[in-house]
Amino acid sequence: MKSTPAAFSAWTACILAGFVPAAWAQGYPVKPIRVVVPYAPGGATDLTARLVGQKMQAALKQNVIVDNRPGAGGVIGADIVAKSPPDGYTVLIGVPAEMAILPHLQKLPYSVARDFAPVSLAAVTPLILVVHPSLPVRTVKELVAFVRARPGQLSYASAGTGGVQHLAAELLKITAKIDMTHVPYKGAGPVMPDLIGGHIPLFFSGMPPAMPHVKAGKLRPLAVTTLKRSPAAPDVPTMVEAGVPGFDISNWFAYFVPAGTPAEIVTRLNTEIVRGLGFPDVKEKLASVGAETVGTTPEELATFVRSETDKFAKLIKASGAKGTD
Repeated sequence: MKSTPAAFSAWTACILAGFVPAAWAQGYPVKPIRVVVPYAPGGATDLTARLVGQKMQAALKQNVIVDNRPGAGGVIGADIVAKSPPDGYTVLIGVPAEMAILPHLQKLPYSVARDFAPVSLAAVTPLILVVHPSLPVRTVKELVAFVRARPGQLSYASAGTGGVQHLAAELLKITAKIDMTHVPYKGAGPVMPDLIGGHIPLFFSGMPPAMPHVKAGKLRPLAVTTLKRSPAAPDVPTMVEAGVPGFDISNWFAYFVPAGTPAEIVTRLNTEIVRGLGFPDVKEKLASVGAETVGTTPEELATFVRSETDKFAKLIKASGAKGTD
């Protein structure tokens, strides 16, 4: 049987297609890696990306650039990564909002299951309910009584519609039967100046952006949102201890790449991210602001995200949270 030039070309193309991912992986990385943070600078997601990025840069011998792309509750940044080439040079550090909550609240331009490949869970942190010191409350019970006497008059901030901060406040509203007004921001970073300045009185904040201001006396902590107290704020009670039964919400930060990224590149990224999270200075810096470093396999992250997605779906149904206010 004779081989035609066309057949030979097709066969060659198939063989080369099989070797391209391997070749990419062997030389990876040959240019800077962009880590997209779908929120403004200054929040916990941004801090995690920068700390780990410094360690990745040293190990990979390439620049690791943190690219803040805030907007739409994290959707803008996530969509950028979902539509990027699957070559390992565009990485997302995602949080519950765009990866586990918003899929239940609105139509998204991407599918978490179809468009992303998991790399590693980076860190987990409670939220901390903080108020401006001018608000005349020192406990959650006092806050509930204060709001109940002024229905709809008190505003609360979130890092974006559909995020854990939004959902935590909505859960408090439905549980305590109180009415507050939602003011979404483009990330936790922009919330802090307004909160410290007294322009917005209340925020379920991530621990990292809030704790320096709590320690400085610029914000008053009322409770943390997990079932256990945080080592970074051992004197702050949990929401359950403060009188809100069954309240348990945490924030987390995890790395994803576009679906179709070669497995060898995912493995390399996972190795360097987990290694970066293990450095004592990274662990200590994140622990000092209430975040616990984790580091997982891609498979463990996939299982975790599925579990969180199911949990938040139930919370959304129970709380009555909406995607838009």
